[in-house]
Amino acid sequence: MTGHPDVALDVRETSHTSAGMLAYVRALRRLLPRVAPDLRRAEIGAGDNFDLAEQVGLPFALLRLRARLAHFPTPYVPRIVPVPYLVTVHDLIDLEFPQYAKRKVPAYWRYVVSPVLRGARAVITDDDATVPLLVRYAGVDPARVRVIPLGIDVPDPLPAPLVRSRPYLLYAGNHRPHKDLATLVAAWASLPAGDAVDLVLTGDDEPSLRGVRHPRGELAFTGDCSRDEIWRLHRGALAYVHPALREGFGLPLLEALQAGTPVVAAEPAVPSVLAPYVHRYPAGDVAALRALLVRVLEQPDAFASETQLARTRTAHLTWERTVRATADVYRELLVGSPSANPLTAFGGPRKLK
Repeated sequence: MTGHPDVALDVRETSHTSAGMLAYVRALRRLLPRVAPDLRRAEIGAGDNFDLAEQVGLPFALLRLRARLAHFPTPYVPRIVPVPYLVTVHDLIDLEFPQYAKRKVPAYWRYVVSPVLRGARAVITDDDATVPLLVRYAGVDPARVRVIPLGIDVPDPLPAPLVRSRPYLLYAGNHRPHKDLATLVAAWASLPAGDAVDLVLTGDDEPSLRGVRHPRGELAFTGDCSRDEIWRLHRGALAYVHPALREGFGLPLLEALQAGTPVVAAEPAVPSVLAPYVHRYPAGDVAALRALLVRVLEQPDAFASETQLARTRTAHLTWERTVRATADVYRELLVGSPSANPLTAFGGPRKLK
């Protein structure tokens, strides 16, 4: 690369990087060279979060490169950024539900992340619902927010559906407290005794969830799964169920829709772009979730008939689309001199479709 890079991308994969964040960073690294060949790029980042490599090494790397713009694709940022920059924030779950977060998280956001976000040329997020949360918890100017939904890469052909001895409902994801898996397990265990149906959860066994049982079903944990195994699980499920109290985007919902599987989810866990195709219930409401699951069991043909439309209408949500929209933000911020702030003309948060 000759000259100074247009964009320096933080490519760290650290101990605090979630599966969704990892997928996002890897998609940017993989696809930016193809979808934005006009932009000179550099990759930066070493070490973990909250260390000298992050707080000192990254700023010095940016100074050395003299990058015109830096992109931090997670909120794990250095407090001082010596060049114009943007940050991606997928969610603010730890601030919305501090009872589930580590005690030092609020201070980290108050003294490190929030000031950095307020100084950013732009903040990218996955869904409209996160914009007011950025304003409320971090003081971000909504005029600087860009909403870019995430995407997935769907295998072609799709793997064969998984077949178990009994029909099953599926949840895929981590087991953090805000995922509210207890509500899912309680709703499943209260399903009519005549319906033999399992509940399958990815990840390790959680003894705390085994306090209630369904008389004719099994609560099963898969352990770690490959991407092929996840797609097989989605395709074989009666429905994918996502009970989380909040999500930034919720990639498993989109995966299930693209697998041709009905999706049931708590209202706050559903991004606006997927809402028309998801059966929603009030978060934490066991009775409401149970009622939807009963309908899944009793009216499988009606639910299945909706899946092809949902799959067609969400097929455009790919990683390439996400990365192209992100590259458009880079170009927008690079207009004019390196010190200019092109966002002063923005009238509000813009959703890039």
